[in-house]
Amino acid sequence: MSALPQRESVPFSQFEQLREAREILRQEADALQAVSHRLDGAFCEAVEILQQCRGCVIVTGMGKAGLIGQKITATLSSTGTRAHFLHPADAVHGDLGAIHPDDVLLILSNSGETDEICRLLPLVRRCGNPIIALTGREQSTLSQQADVTIALGRIREVGFGLAPTTSTTVMLAVGDALAMVTSRMKGFTPQQFAMFHPGGNLGQKLQSVRQVMRTDNLRIASDTKTVRDVFSGLAKSSRRTGAVMLVDAEGCLSGLFTDSDLAKLLENRRDGQIDRPICEVMTRKPFTVGPEAMLMEAVDLMSAHHLSELPVLEDERPVGILDITDVIGLN
Repeated sequence: MSALPQRESVPFSQFEQLREAREILRQEADALQAVSHRLDGAFCEAVEILQQCRGCVIVTGMGKAGLIGQKITATLSSTGTRAHFLHPADAVHGDLGAIHPDDVLLILSNSGETDEICRLLPLVRRCGNPIIALTGREQSTLSQQADVTIALGRIREVGFGLAPTTSTTVMLAVGDALAMVTSRMKGFTPQQFAMFHPGGNLGQKLQSVRQVMRTDNLRIASDTKTVRDVFSGLAKSSRRTGAVMLVDAEGCLSGLFTDSDLAKLLENRRDGQIDRPICEVMTRKPFTVGPEAMLMEAVDLMSAHHLSELPVLEDERPVGILDITDVIGLN
């Protein structure tokens, strides 16, 4: 076997590289925009089939379309729709038994004429499973055999126009749209999403505030006490937060006073205020959060308003506090 000829490097300045990269992104963005306007009732029919599916969504596709199908499978699974990927070549060599009568097939093929897909279609039709086609050609073997066809239309691949690029980008985006709209139709909640993502940075964000909030050594005091009495009476030998939560006679949160607030009094030579009721200098109606709120919501709140401490309330009474040092890095 003769060796492949050596290819010479083409001079390509950084300016030219960036210009071409931006043009590629622009072309793909234009294709997405065009397909978004092309979506019609077929998309809604597909969502209805996915929502009513009593089994699993079996996603299949060959080559690059198959790789996109695997990503769509993962998105469906994580957003409340059970899904599995089935390689079309494996399907005709024994794995067809993985398809249950209650399952729905989502088949990806830009041409709609992929050999492995065309071999699979009559076998699936014989089983009676609904077929949703995601394809570029409305008049194709796949489209004719499908119950619902989401036709992407003619899509020009970027670059040499040969390798699947723009077509797979569009397939992925439409697959995401199918998954997310179906999830919305099913009433899938962020709390359910959190159950499927317990690990990593995302898993931390999806915890509830109750799982992370500090409950030991909370600094809680009556808002009628003086600043001096509050701070002298709340001395703690262990780790503490930098804020005191002030409560009224009923034990409900009425304000917040931080170590920084105390420092500002001294810096501004308002020493006399130290022996006045703390309610005169506390922050009234501070931002708060409930214990069952998702941590990511609390982190976003703290980030947006530059908060170092966030009281956690239950029935308007403080039950914990979030400190910025406990959640830093999650925003």
